[in-house]
Amino acid sequence: MCGFVGFIARDRSRPEEELRAKVDKMSATLRHRGPDESDVWADAEAGVALGHRRLSIIDLSPAGRQPMISPDGRLVLALNGEIYNYGDLRRELGSPEGGWRGVSDTEVALAAFARWGAEGALGRFNGMFALALWDRRERTLFLARDRMGEKPLYYGWQGGTFLFGSELKALRAYPGWEGEIDRGALALLLRHGYLPAPYSIYRGVRKLSA
Repeated sequence: MCGFVGFIARDRSRPEEELRAKVDKMSATLRHRGPDESDVWADAEAGVALGHRRLSIIDLSPAGRQPMISPDGRLVLALNGEIYNYGDLRRELGSPEGGWRGVSDTEVALAAFARWGAEGALGRFNGMFALALWDRRERTLFLARDRMGEKPLYYGWQGGTFLFGSELKALRAYPGWEGEIDRGALALLLRHGYLPAPYSIYRGVRKLSA
């Protein structure tokens, strides 16, 4: 199943160790989604941190570990789900410089982003997924879900920090969280029995649409 979480802090004075500790605490709430392995990545200069909990299915080796960094160090990817056509994409991409490190669909997705850009790669993906892609050179974050919206992804601001993750509980684990119930969303929940995208139960936190 897998799961990921991350944040971008406006306050960039915090050391990398602090960012890693915060995102690790958030990631720990997603252990049920990925009991096999966990890892975190942080860039103190940009105020960015990513955490991932892995359920190993396609590539059981350490080569499939996430967050995954592109060979040139520019892109960092956290992926939940599966890219069904990753084999076809791998053949289309050919062998990258230095060769493939493993056999995971995450590595293929990362190579696709490097080759075709965010929009170009996403249009080629066939699967069920949610992902977060950080571009270290451009300092941009790209969040996406599959066309059916099978995999969840929430995002929103908490003070001066932008949070995102696979489950609300991961966002709630951010130090200083002060989530306020959205009464309008609560009314929708009582009316429909579920919360349609883009609403979540918390004010200012949204579910990314399919």
